[in-house]
Amino acid sequence: MSPDLVGFSTTTSSFLDAVEMAGKLKGHDPTLITVCGGVHVSALGANLLAEFSSFDYLCPGEGEETLSELVSGHDPSAVKGLIWRSGNEIVTNPPRPLIKDIDTLPFPAYEKLRGFPKGYNLPLFSYVQTPGATMITSSGCPYQCSYCDRSVFKKGYRYNSSAYVYEHMSYLQKHFGIKHINIYDDLFTANRKRITELCELLQAKPLGIQFNCAVRMEGTDDDLLRMLKASGCLMVSLGIESADEAMLERHKSGVNLEAVKETVRRIQAAGLRAKGLFMMGLPGETLDSIKKTSDFIISLGLDDQNMTKFTPFPGAPLWSIIEKEGSFENNWRLMNCLNFVFVPKGIESKEKLDQYYNQHVKRFYNDTEWRRKFKSRIWQHRRSLWHILKNLPAMISAKRAFEPLSPGAKSPRKG
Repeated sequence: MSPDLVGFSTTTSSFLDAVEMAGKLKGHDPTLITVCGGVHVSALGANLLAEFSSFDYLCPGEGEETLSELVSGHDPSAVKGLIWRSGNEIVTNPPRPLIKDIDTLPFPAYEKLRGFPKGYNLPLFSYVQTPGATMITSSGCPYQCSYCDRSVFKKGYRYNSSAYVYEHMSYLQKHFGIKHINIYDDLFTANRKRITELCELLQAKPLGIQFNCAVRMEGTDDDLLRMLKASGCLMVSLGIESADEAMLERHKSGVNLEAVKETVRRIQAAGLRAKGLFMMGLPGETLDSIKKTSDFIISLGLDDQNMTKFTPFPGAPLWSIIEKEGSFENNWRLMNCLNFVFVPKGIESKEKLDQYYNQHVKRFYNDTEWRRKFKSRIWQHRRSLWHILKNLPAMISAKRAFEPLSPGAKSPRKG
């Protein structure tokens, strides 16, 4: 049975793969309708339709209602939020308003994911129980970090109600046996009333689920941390990005390093794990700022960290000036936060930036205190360790990508 329409949702790095797939599908059936949406489309818009003939329509922004109207047979000219071809002309329809009540949206169709949940693995050592799943319970962010693309959800902030989130978690537990959920909201705890209600539900009617989430330092008091812990939270993440004051002022204002230290201390005192989120290679980065950040990370005694390789995205505030800030390889396939496509003026070369990155990662996981903490949790991590054993050749290959520590790169605790 051949489809009438095929839709693609892409990031910047996956967009060209979608182009190739759509082209092959149209080669097989020229009457097939193809639609593409996602963050890359939302940032670049009509120019993509002009350049890539594999797609008939683009769906920027939130696509639920736009796509629903299109597949229902509405005249394309009447579908808000659609970009389409009228003969040789590219037409951009008026934008579609954001969905006011996102509780009206159904849960994702997990049952259509082949092998779910067994074939889907959360990041290693981020869970104790399996199987795991992911959720997003809010849309948008009122903050404006320099590196963050807000093309889809803009600056507003909308969220699912506590009752909806609880039912979503319950659905995953009842239908798929999920025991751990990573919640990938930018601002999960921003609305205190919602989180209080959700924690009360989880404590009154336990689901046997643990979860991870992100918090902001503002409002992360001891009462909130106790609520999260009592409701099944295992680990919370903090977006810190850098330990260089000038870098923070430019790219993520409002982060106070002393407050970060205190927040990490209180997270761990509440019995939660603390994960720090950082970024290397932003405009203005130097060897000195990298060293400051690496030293700071080690000093925090974190349970885990994620160091992202800065990637400039088309919808981010930095995009318009990125080529003035250093050398930039505008290769969409590599723009996935796993490659350095941008090298700031203060860094000698991409090779040096990769070297500094690898040295930091090795330094963190070789730190004596971190290793002691890890060893104390070996039994908790048995499922992650088993996953490593099952995929040992790939893990060995990944490990070889990281350079050994240089002789001078010692942890501050060792002097």
